Amino acid sequence: MKHQTLFKAVLYCSLMVMIILSAQVKAQPSQSRGRGLYGDWLVKVDYDGRQFESILSFSRDREGNQTGSWISFMGLSELKDIKYEEGQLSFAWVSRNREGESRTSNFKGTVKDGILSGTLSSDRGEYKLEGKRSPRVSRAVGNWAMTLKMGEREFTSTLIVKADKEGKLTAQWQSQRGESEITDLQYERGNLTFKRKSTYQDRERESAFEGTVRGDTLSGVMKSERGEITVEGKLVGAPLIGTWNLEVASERGSRKQRLMVNPDMSGLYGAIPIKKVNLEDDKVSFKIVLEFGERKFEMSFEGKLEESKLAGELTTSMGSQKVKGTKVIRTFRRRSTE
Repeated sequence: MKHQTLFKAVLYCSLMVMIILSAQVKAQPSQSRGRGLYGDWLVKVDYDGRQFESILSFSRDREGNQTGSWISFMGLSELKDIKYEEGQLSFAWVSRNREGESRTSNFKGTVKDGILSGTLSSDRGEYKLEGKRSPRVSRAVGNWAMTLKMGEREFTSTLIVKADKEGKLTAQWQSQRGESEITDLQYERGNLTFKRKSTYQDRERESAFEGTVRGDTLSGVMKSERGEITVEGKLVGAPLIGTWNLEVASERGSRKQRLMVNPDMSGLYGAIPIKKVNLEDDKVSFKIVLEFGERKFEMSFEGKLEESKLAGELTTSMGSQKVKGTKVIRTFRRRSTE
């Protein structure tokens, strides 16, 4: 009897300790639960009344050390001596001009409520820097080539998923029978669901889709009063979509640059937006038009895609440059909650 009483007392104490610790964890904000510094930041530097846009990209290496890059129209350069603790951020940035001359600038600032701000100082003076985190693009966004299987028969359609500036998703369903209305679209932790209304021969039918996004594939079932249909989808442009590390070579030497292609085939060359990146078979092309006051500066790229390699030429009014690129390959891990 005494042993049972002692066991119950120990069990009760253990339970109370677990409850108290759990409450403390919930009460204290944990930086590890958020994204912290990790990711891209769209920043502007005010140089004597003129603003220049760049991207600060932060990540960690295999050893867990903080790494970062400064990405602009001029190219990509690594950040040095990065220190980030309790919202305080500092780093050194070594930039090079067209003549190859280097200059070191030091940044000190803060990261708070999604805003990165501070002062960039060098031998030329001090300049204000401010930016915000670049929004993540949902993995559900893009043009999906869908194949519906009904017994031995197959039908093809296209699911177009878009996101607005606030990240809200909308979709369209297009097939040979026309366009169908998509409602109640939800995407969370890899799971995509929506309702689809279609009209055929003056009859309106409603169905519901439940599926899972894994990298560049979308698989699931379409349910209706007529039963279930297996659906398989493939992201259009998947070989090109993602992040590319570029090496741009010219008579003045080579420089690093980054190309990002979004699921909707828009993109970023350095920090410059690209409205549309074209992919036909293995041919890649895009065009950028920059305006400096009344002056316009055009830049176009034409190249060839082969597996995870990209090669081509970047052409401007000042001549052409050879470009070679390697795709950053990321693996998709299965979530325990799915």
